[in-house]
Amino acid sequence: MGHRKRHAPRRGSLAFLPKKRASNAKGRVRNWLDCLEEINFLGFAGFKVGMSHITYIEDQKNSPYFGKELMKPVTIIEVPPLILIGIRVYNEDEYGKYIIGEIFTNEFNNFIKRKVSIPNPEVYNFKEIKKKILENLNETSEIRGIFQSQPHKTSLPRKKPDIIEIKVNSMNDPEKEFNFALNYIGKEIRAREVLTEGELVDIIAVTKGKGFQGPVKRFGVRLLTRKNSKVKRAVACIGPWHPARVLYTVPRAGQMGYHQRTEYHKRIMLIGENEEEINPKGGFIRYGKIRGDYILLLGSVPGPKKRLIRIRKSIRPISSYIVKSPEITFINRESQQRK
Repeated sequence: MGHRKRHAPRRGSLAFLPKKRASNAKGRVRNWLDCLEEINFLGFAGFKVGMSHITYIEDQKNSPYFGKELMKPVTIIEVPPLILIGIRVYNEDEYGKYIIGEIFTNEFNNFIKRKVSIPNPEVYNFKEIKKKILENLNETSEIRGIFQSQPHKTSLPRKKPDIIEIKVNSMNDPEKEFNFALNYIGKEIRAREVLTEGELVDIIAVTKGKGFQGPVKRFGVRLLTRKNSKVKRAVACIGPWHPARVLYTVPRAGQMGYHQRTEYHKRIMLIGENEEEINPKGGFIRYGKIRGDYILLLGSVPGPKKRLIRIRKSIRPISSYIVKSPEITFINRESQQRK
């Protein structure tokens, strides 16, 4: 760092470059892990409600707090049922994955029309498309469900659904996986059918957007001294003479927030179905009241309230972790309104 007398660590992490805006607010799952012993979907999605705290008995023997009652923060995610509106099949060759076909249900609700144009049921030949897909299946085939979210069943001020893909667990039998997904097409799938209490999951979400910010807020650069001329909230030296360009490692002003992030190993503390057991008096600030199924996740989750949160089966399973439903002794339901 130039002619400093003491060592000065670099400012900001290079692990998250490029710090650009996410292409979509719903996030994107780039990888899936086939980790189940039975065929099922490998993820789910919900809407961030807010945070609270609980007390529970620590049940992991590896923990130094084993057997003790702990108070921890939890994030509440409302998870209305997802509707499986279609199935998409990928095959793979030396150039990567490509779509060989997709099949859709003939029964859509009125909200999907706000998002996409739906096929005409009188012209759409379901049986012929199904037969064609089955003929093109091979050992590399990957089956993914196309799901529709239902924000109209929550307190969100919108009705337009999100369209997301969720992979079916691979059992090296693509025809069996395709038929499994076909049984659910056009039906609602609830969180409890996919996720279990106590398991570890990964969270994919887009963080809060903070707009265009300078290097002090964006990277934590120190303010310049009082005697410095012209600027204080800037980087004084932005690099050497050669190479004759500004390196990407130099903290610069730019976009802050609205980045896609993945957080691993978030424990599901509770999958609830009775909203009266979680709603505080007056509802959650900037969200409202929960109206249906919900999930309590240990710790925090990226993104603001109302944002779509993608939940994925853990891609980095911990062999020593024991999946069991935790014993929750208290859930905070105090009013979040200012007194």
